[in-house]
Amino acid sequence: MIIGNQKDVTQAVLAELNRAPDARFREIMSAAVQHLHDFARDAKLTEAEFHQACGFIAKLGQLSSASHNEVVLAAGSVGLSSLVCLLNNGDNGQTETTANLMGPFWRMDSPATPNGGSIVRSETPGVPIFVDAWVHDAEGKPVEGVEVDVWHTSAEGFYENQDPEQADMNLRGKLTTDSQGHLAFRSVKPAGYPIPLSGPVGELLRAQGRHNMRPAHIHFMIYKPGFKTQFSQVYSSDDPNLDTDVQFGVTQALVGQYVLHDNGLAPSGDIPGPWYSLAHHFRIEAGEARLPKPPITGKAEGPRPVWSVLERAS
Repeated sequence: MIIGNQKDVTQAVLAELNRAPDARFREIMSAAVQHLHDFARDAKLTEAEFHQACGFIAKLGQLSSASHNEVVLAAGSVGLSSLVCLLNNGDNGQTETTANLMGPFWRMDSPATPNGGSIVRSETPGVPIFVDAWVHDAEGKPVEGVEVDVWHTSAEGFYENQDPEQADMNLRGKLTTDSQGHLAFRSVKPAGYPIPLSGPVGELLRAQGRHNMRPAHIHFMIYKPGFKTQFSQVYSSDDPNLDTDVQFGVTQALVGQYVLHDNGLAPSGDIPGPWYSLAHHFRIEAGEARLPKPPITGKAEGPRPVWSVLERAS
């Protein structure tokens, strides 16, 4: 089709997409083209702004590595990750769900950990926490034999892959639910943390006057054949950034009650001071058990990152 005017461009691209043999590919790409072209028209996008956007997208890929995924970070920072999660869980967005963001820090092959065991694998300062979790199906029945990956930051706000001072796979583990759908583990209470600002995501946040903080949370990846794989995060009820999470991930179903105890009566007898407990229930849906490609595959080299924190404009 020879282009006569700007409207012809969209129709020409859509006509070519109709040749694609895969129906779902045609549907997705046709919608994407239509919305992208309409966006350019609605925003009255200039050529300079278009080239700036292309540079932004290119830099996302250039700054992604085995230990950092800027693309996933960007998707979360505009709420796309959270939206896609909620559209695809809870009966396709109709009901509350315990599903949440995968995040950019999940790694495959977390060390097997017995129920009640510790996931602290190197000296890690912080207040001890004892976590109990239960996995139920859509009818509320306990699900036995579920593999559950858990991972979180240290009390200083670093995932092990970011921090050369932590052992490989520190604060990560893989547990299996018992006949009551229950699992338990010991760790240290995680801290909230700022997402990196060195790339295009930092530029995006500065332009909006936003802060770059995530509230403290523990990640769970729940996997069993016959059920849809569920990624989740349980957020700390005492964190000041619950309402303004930079990744828009906090839902009411995932605000966990991190309870502080100062009586010294912890489940383990080696804790003389304060400790936390967390009890949380997850509900998984029938479906296909699939694991996505891990966003990272190893530890970063060099020193710890030096965090910068943006103030949120009033």
